[in-house]
Amino acid sequence: MEINVQLHNEFNVRQEYIDNIINFLDSGCTVPFIARYRKEYHGTLDDQTIRLISERLTYLRNLDKRRSEIINSITEQGKMTPELEAAIAGASVLVELEDIYRPFKQKRRTRASVAKEKGLEPLAEFILEQSPTSEPEKEAEKYIDAEKGVETVEDAIAGACDIIAENVSDDAELRKRLRRQFNARGSVISAGDEEKDPEGTYRNYYEFSEPVSKIAGHRILALDRGEREEKLKVSVTLPEGDAERVILGAYKKSPCRCAELVEAACLDSWKRLIAPSVEREIRAELTDKASEAAIKVFSSNLRQLLMQPPVKDSITLGVDPGFRTGCKLAVVDGTGKVLDTGVAYITTNEKLKTEQGKQKIKQLIEKYNVSTIAIGNGTASRESEQIVSEIIKGMDGKVSYMVVSEAGASVYSASKLAAEEFPDYDVSLRSAVSIARRLQDPLAELVKIDPKSIGVGQYQHDMPKARLDEALGGVVEDCVNSVGVDLNTASQSLLTYISGINSGVAKNIVAYREENGAFTDRKQLMKVPKLGAKAFEQCAGFLRVPMGKNPLDNTSVHPESYKAAAELMDICGFTLGDIGSEKMNDISAAADKIGVQSISEKIGVGVPTVRDILKELAKPGRDPRDELPPPLLRSGDVMELKDLKPGMELMGTIRNITDFGCFVDCGVHEDGLVHISQICNRFIKHPLEAVKVGDVVKVWVIDVDMKRKRISLTMRPDKAPKSIE
Repeated sequence: MEINVQLHNEFNVRQEYIDNIINFLDSGCTVPFIARYRKEYHGTLDDQTIRLISERLTYLRNLDKRRSEIINSITEQGKMTPELEAAIAGASVLVELEDIYRPFKQKRRTRASVAKEKGLEPLAEFILEQSPTSEPEKEAEKYIDAEKGVETVEDAIAGACDIIAENVSDDAELRKRLRRQFNARGSVISAGDEEKDPEGTYRNYYEFSEPVSKIAGHRILALDRGEREEKLKVSVTLPEGDAERVILGAYKKSPCRCAELVEAACLDSWKRLIAPSVEREIRAELTDKASEAAIKVFSSNLRQLLMQPPVKDSITLGVDPGFRTGCKLAVVDGTGKVLDTGVAYITTNEKLKTEQGKQKIKQLIEKYNVSTIAIGNGTASRESEQIVSEIIKGMDGKVSYMVVSEAGASVYSASKLAAEEFPDYDVSLRSAVSIARRLQDPLAELVKIDPKSIGVGQYQHDMPKARLDEALGGVVEDCVNSVGVDLNTASQSLLTYISGINSGVAKNIVAYREENGAFTDRKQLMKVPKLGAKAFEQCAGFLRVPMGKNPLDNTSVHPESYKAAAELMDICGFTLGDIGSEKMNDISAAADKIGVQSISEKIGVGVPTVRDILKELAKPGRDPRDELPPPLLRSGDVMELKDLKPGMELMGTIRNITDFGCFVDCGVHEDGLVHISQICNRFIKHPLEAVKVGDVVKVWVIDVDMKRKRISLTMRPDKAPKSIE
């Protein structure tokens, strides 16, 4: 089946659209560009679907490449048959292809290859025929040859059985059936003890067994890690006799002496060759599926985190908590520019130092008219939050705070990028700046950090690195391009994720900006070294130029559609000068009155593009994050773990989602776990069906484990315990 047709069947997308997407990808177009500016050609599919099609296209092309290599290899050996060619053409996954190729691979010397060198292959064929009247020992006498190392009948029969065992092991159809058997009836089992695992990390897996068909991905990843750390022994088994019945059913014929030898060879093949190999394949398949599922969860969490609504135009105080070295402070303005820095010793036992620290924070708030405070959630976070809460209670004016995740902040602050951005600040002050900016604009700040270090995944350090980097990089790229960036203020890190721009071009854009001043229109991009026509086509629509010569440069309208946009405005009775005014709020109504289809035909662009242009003209520079609920800012009393009681109702923010539930920050130092069964009163297979990172939710306390510092929560009112006064 042609790849294009296969993708059409798998994704249930019109063949024409699949063909167009493949053509765009092959011509060097990026996924964000295709999704945003070629909607007429793919039926307005979103970027996530197009990315899945792109990934699947790559897999199928690699599969076809391997298919061709196998066909060429077998043909060169002179062993190709029509049946074999048909089987190779029909293989839909790599493991099936490799099974077919197995008998034709160049193998290291094996017991079977040694037996073949001794000329015992005809004897193996004789035994495998299992004629009721055959006498294998008598036949074996013909093959005794001391020079070849076949000194006895027993030697000849043993060698022939080795050949049969390897042939059975190389049977592609048999291996396929056994894999199906493992998937249907197999179990994953593990064993361990406290001697090897004194911390008890893997206590739940000391005597563990679960069907292959039912085991959850996060358990597979936990078992894999335990095995790598040599704290667990893990295997995949079948019920006793299952595999043997399948193999003997395929090879053993009516009872006779040859059949007895075939049975022995089959059992040897299973134990020595097939079982270890197929078990490895099943384990690898389980790990691959678990990894893909974990990467999907990680990607979804990362997308939601990056798309958190920014706290715009807010002068923010960033607090990087600490005990001995004090809390590092950084005040940044509404654009993220650093206004001041300092250190406040508010978490010490020395009363004088604490009072001086409080005064320092008060002075910064009053001097710069700070409206929001971002507190990192690391060491001393709870103590710092307590003091900050006290300070803002005693001040006039509206000041609120939020505890933000520090994950990756230390990695960023010690990086070359941070050193270039803040050469005059030490590492800890850079962290305070990063914490403040995370509250102001999560997307712009978090793109500077390796996505794996952001702390919204599960077992992310166990994932295949290349695959994880590819998936997470795609998520960041989609998020950055869906929001768009200011060409005159975007950092090099942020520009790197813009469609069509690599790190070298991003660096050149920043250098051009520093040398020539702010960009006044998008066309100036063509003067940036190494940014050619194709790169301009891919990136221009995602880069904004506020206060530029052409007001369309501050919208997501692509330069290729400027003429169409001007004609659209003229038809609807508007001009370029109206962009950004309240008058433009009526343009969609005016277009609907005339008819979008009619306008589309007049200006020569598709209806989806017309609708996108109208949306942008009505709200130029529209940020999709503005339509989401704002983050939960706090200004009240700070609670500690000991303050929580079963039945207590709280508001919190979802910080992370895993296969088994979600973690909620509800105002105490530890995030509470809402198990998947406690998320909603309907059955869900995964928490992502009901919640996402950043959601502000109402929860009730089920239980508090003070010793292990664990909080169990529910989002279901019917499951909330009665409040204990």
